[in-house]
Amino acid sequence: MRLNEKYFNALMIAGLLALPLWAVVADQPFTITLVTRAVILALAAVGLNIILGIGGMVSFGHAVFFGIGGYAMGILAYHAQTYTALDLGPFSTDGTKSMPVIWLVAMILSGLVAFFIGLLSLRTSGVYFIMITLAFGQMFFYFAISWAQYGGEDGLSIYVRNDFPGLNTLAPIQFYGICFTLLCVVLFLFARLQASPFGLALNAARQTPTRVETVGLNPMRLKLLAFVLSGAITGLAGALFADLNRFVSPTMFSWQLSGELIVLIIIGGVGRLMGPVIGACVFVALEHFLGELTDFWHVYLGVVLLCIVLFGRGGLIGLLTGKEGVHV
Repeated sequence: MRLNEKYFNALMIAGLLALPLWAVVADQPFTITLVTRAVILALAAVGLNIILGIGGMVSFGHAVFFGIGGYAMGILAYHAQTYTALDLGPFSTDGTKSMPVIWLVAMILSGLVAFFIGLLSLRTSGVYFIMITLAFGQMFFYFAISWAQYGGEDGLSIYVRNDFPGLNTLAPIQFYGICFTLLCVVLFLFARLQASPFGLALNAARQTPTRVETVGLNPMRLKLLAFVLSGAITGLAGALFADLNRFVSPTMFSWQLSGELIVLIIIGGVGRLMGPVIGACVFVALEHFLGELTDFWHVYLGVVLLCIVLFGRGGLIGLLTGKEGVHV
């Protein structure tokens, strides 16, 4: 029996609501933290899915934007909590503990960096695009390691989670509510984007860029705009991830994290609305339950990924709904 994809999407959203509520009743705060982690990783993967699932761009350096979002949170919160000034040349700031302000800064910075990286990277394609995004990722990774002012290789700890008006963000269920709401907003935007003229043009630029040029559209501009939007969303996820852990480190820029985001999308289904969500849930579940049994749980993740690539080109959603996903 095949599921209707819309019904499946609704079941996923209902599950993400029901599981944390059950955890509250059962007094299982760690379960809420696990689901929060899955939701934040899904949010980052939705950002990547814009360029991978719609635009066909395989970025192996998307952790750059995740890390920028994380360090934006860490630096602003660090200066606010230590009552020290952050000197930015023409002006200085004492930092902030306000989540909405931190999110805005994280998205702007990530979007700006994505713009400049995209200007260079999108001059290439295929394996060259993959390698140049990987190179940028490694540059930011080693820069963070050498940034002794903010912990260098040891990272930077934030002692108190940042504030959101009207909520106690230290309560796991309330912080989860913030992350879940942001995920729903981004999923809505992804769905609208995919069906919009811009999304259709971006998809056409992925398949036949020459024909897109003949109707007066610039494939480079389409891809660059998608790249910037993707980077901004991933930067937002990075800020949330840093707030969840109250810690930032150079590993947020690592190429392994970029690879994990791609794996999440492949597991769920490339170009699928809920593909990153189910992929993140499966990944976190395997990491938690199999990680308790063995340090080599990635072996089982590899088996799952191998089976999906060989037998389910549409990811888990494709297997359940009988529809193939996007071929990149």
